[in-house]
Amino acid sequence: MLIDTHSGTRIDEIADGIHRISTPMPPSVFPGGFSFNQYLVLDDEPLLFHTGMRSIFPLVREAIAAVMPLERLRYLALSHFESDECGALNDFLQVAPHSVPVCSTTAAMVSVGDFALRPPRALADGEMLRIGKRQLMWLDTPHLPHNWETGLMWEPGSRTLLCGDLFTQGGHELPPLTSDDLLAPSEAFRRAGVAAGEPDPYSLGPGTATILERLAGLQPRTLAVMHGSVFQARRDDDGAAMLRGLARELVH
Repeated sequence: MLIDTHSGTRIDEIADGIHRISTPMPPSVFPGGFSFNQYLVLDDEPLLFHTGMRSIFPLVREAIAAVMPLERLRYLALSHFESDECGALNDFLQVAPHSVPVCSTTAAMVSVGDFALRPPRALADGEMLRIGKRQLMWLDTPHLPHNWETGLMWEPGSRTLLCGDLFTQGGHELPPLTSDDLLAPSEAFRRAGVAAGEPDPYSLGPGTATILERLAGLQPRTLAVMHGSVFQARRDDDGAAMLRGLARELVH
């Protein structure tokens, strides 16, 4: 559903009760074009995974309001502390009076506990967060793709991995959902940046392969990425294969 014709912001259901909010950035704003995604998980106590930057808060707010009353938001989750993950966190805390931040225990300690208007709900690795009929699992993924406080969320009912900056794709006119390979375009985008002198966005370390294998072991059906199209598997092991392919690319 198109929300704003000027910005191109839209909201689309990418799994049962899970909606992708996406705002494209044209090449005039971001070289080559880019997109910023957030995910709204509906239930008795709805959860928003990533808020977007403060600059797009009105667009994300409007997209959520097209699906549910904004004041029903209960959880505002972030994988790590950067502006596209949580720039609008305090704006949402103000308009959703019962909402609280959700993050890793490390993020709560080093950033969110001080930054946020309300104390965060800090989740330990493997901890489940019940939002109604659904439960989401917090997965610590330190330094993957970057930042030591990083973590992802897993919704086992729909087998959706809210996978943050993994599989980042360039471009601003990508479809909401695809069953095509994400690894090749995401690696091409990453390698082009590195070749141009930009820092590698991945913080590779001895735990990288172990973390990716743990994620692959979940057998995700949907990979809900923060930049680009969402991957929807055709076969049960497609999501796992994508994650193991990423491990082969990153770990030599």
